[in-house]
Amino acid sequence: MARLIAARRTAVVPRGGAFARLSLEDLAAPVLIACLADAGVEPARVDEVILSNALGLGGNPARRVALAAGLHETVAGLTTDRQCAGGLDAILLAKALVDSGAAEVVLAGGVESYSRRPLRLKTDPDGGPPVPYEQAPFTPWPDRDPDMAQAAEALAQRLAIPRERQEAWAIESHAKALAADLTSEIVPLDGTTRDAFPRALSSKLLARAPVLAGSITAATAAVAADAAAVCLVVSDRIAQGRGLALLAGATLGGNPEEPGLAPVAAIRRIWDGSPLRQAEVMEAYAVQALAVIDGAGLDPAYVNPAGGGLARGHPIGASGAILAVRLFHGLTQGRGLAAIAAAGGIGTALLVDRSGP
Repeated sequence: MARLIAARRTAVVPRGGAFARLSLEDLAAPVLIACLADAGVEPARVDEVILSNALGLGGNPARRVALAAGLHETVAGLTTDRQCAGGLDAILLAKALVDSGAAEVVLAGGVESYSRRPLRLKTDPDGGPPVPYEQAPFTPWPDRDPDMAQAAEALAQRLAIPRERQEAWAIESHAKALAADLTSEIVPLDGTTRDAFPRALSSKLLARAPVLAGSITAATAAVAADAAAVCLVVSDRIAQGRGLALLAGATLGGNPEEPGLAPVAAIRRIWDGSPLRQAEVMEAYAVQALAVIDGAGLDPAYVNPAGGGLARGHPIGASGAILAVRLFHGLTQGRGLAAIAAAGGIGTALLVDRSGP
């Protein structure tokens, strides 16, 4: 069984902040190096690097990061794009490689620079000028490809999750993040050693937040951000009992009009309701996290104990991997779960176990 024996990340910084000038290699290569150093694994033993990236320039960023980190040229690198779920999916791919015997040492995670994302243009086949666009289509049907804030509002309406409950979750997420000491998991970059966004929120302050759609406001949606997160996944032979056992994982598609609910089916596929000590659920929107918690039957008391995406930000390709990093550093014993939703109606979940301190 594959095991996760090291996990590190950068701080999460809103776009245009301290990481605005950093390339994907600048963000991710130091994190790869830190994971190997933490585990005492020589770079020459790495078989593969798998990184998720949703907004970049192409050109296989995983290969560029592997080279920048000083790995052997034989490491080809694999870059994936499953949008928000991609960072967690990269870890599932690493697990599959190791479990199959195709690899023994895989670095997996995600990296995203919202600050340096390329401008996107649609070409006109009739020769007209290119047309800028922000978001790629996530389905072939425009009428079933909702704006994410509108989809969140539709979910809030259908499940009767009011603005007040969403705001209470956001306040708690920030408060937990402010109280947490996460220095052990963060690789310092350009002097940045803490997530930049957490702040003291109040109901009075949130009442003034700009409305994005209905009950969804800027305070109950995660901000666009820059970050990298990487996990070291190895065979039992190399792990020698260390770290987290990767028990099971699943990625499932669901209704593309309700992307926020997609992780519920993935969680049910791998989790039988046995006791959990910690669950990390992505908070792209407060309502989406609450819908997953309610739908999967998770106890909010053990969900996101050091805050979530509302307090950190959302570096799309890296967000799923950050959940796994949080589990590695936060779960001292027993079982843990990570879950994330992605545009297009995709949900990914990972179940892990730590047998002791």
